[in-house]
Amino acid sequence: MPVKATNFLFSLLIVVAAFAAGRYAFPTSSAPAAAPEEIAVKTTETPVVSRADSPVAGSISAEDALAYTPSELHTIRLFENASPSVCYITTKTQRRSFWTRDVSEVPAGSGSGFVWDNQGHIITNYHVIRDASRAIVTLANGEDYDAKLVGIAKEKDLAVLRIEAPAGALEPIPVGTSQDIRVGQAVYAIGNPFGLDQTLTTGVVSALDREINSQANVPIRGVIQSDAAINPGNSGGPLLDSRGMLIGVNTAIYSPSGASAGIGFSIPVDVVRYVVPDLIRYGEVRRASLGVDFYRYWRGTGLAIEEVVPQGPAGSRGVRGLSQDARGNWVLGDVLVGINGKAIKTSTDYFLEMENFEPGERVTLNLVRDERRIEVEVELGSSVE
Repeated sequence: MPVKATNFLFSLLIVVAAFAAGRYAFPTSSAPAAAPEEIAVKTTETPVVSRADSPVAGSISAEDALAYTPSELHTIRLFENASPSVCYITTKTQRRSFWTRDVSEVPAGSGSGFVWDNQGHIITNYHVIRDASRAIVTLANGEDYDAKLVGIAKEKDLAVLRIEAPAGALEPIPVGTSQDIRVGQAVYAIGNPFGLDQTLTTGVVSALDREINSQANVPIRGVIQSDAAINPGNSGGPLLDSRGMLIGVNTAIYSPSGASAGIGFSIPVDVVRYVVPDLIRYGEVRRASLGVDFYRYWRGTGLAIEEVVPQGPAGSRGVRGLSQDARGNWVLGDVLVGINGKAIKTSTDYFLEMENFEPGERVTLNLVRDERRIEVEVELGSSVE
């Protein structure tokens, strides 16, 4: 082989070897370079996704969660945790045919409720099941159960139902407190507006200590006002705080049109916690009682006492009711004008004041007897005894 050809081949081999060595020592492929960048993104986002105040819903993977903001992830998780506790309530009533006189069941209405405990107790509004001959509870899993009425508190617009469902199908709602609620904090309402089950609306607490009228025409005080959209069918559903804790029961809306106008009212959960145990145990709220009935047609100041249970709290202390003299004329008895010095002018005043006491407590009754004021100390009894 000629010397020039040999030198050319030798030079070519040196160039090829140098090029190969350079590729091995300094790789230039773009594919491996993308991996460190992808890992860096995951490392940055994962702590945000796993934070306690911005949890990722169980149905969302860490990668899919990157498409949502921390606030959205929090709301998704809250709904997915709370919705199994919320149920759909439909009611039926009996109606007799005008022509055939046959009795049949017809739909009466619908509302919302939530699971209270593993014994199958369901909380809802009294007005949801009022006048119903039958109530059907549909759990979040789609199973229907006939409900039995356990107890009602018309003056608080609350009712307790019970269903025979397996414990595994019941998801009691976490119960919070309404003592530390603040105007401006976020709230979440879950219910069945217009029959559309498992609907979530959000808003803020817009005012506190509102007063609304109950089904018994007695004011409910301390009501929570929020701007979360509440519509017909939301009644009886839960109002939750940002931790997913029950803070109220949605009960009414203020709306000229009948639909949400941005003002909804919820019964505080502290009232629910006070009422529900008595409804479960007694079927009614165990209230402090004087053992008296008041004369409905009295038009003077205070409450005229009509009847007194002889051995009741007031009767055993000599409190008098209406009586008749030897000629059959009615004689006015005692008139209740105050309790512990606080003026009592109407039956509403009396009812709200008695809510401040428990059976067994002692109070002083301010009475008017024979046109003079007297005081009688009594030990309060119980309305369920």
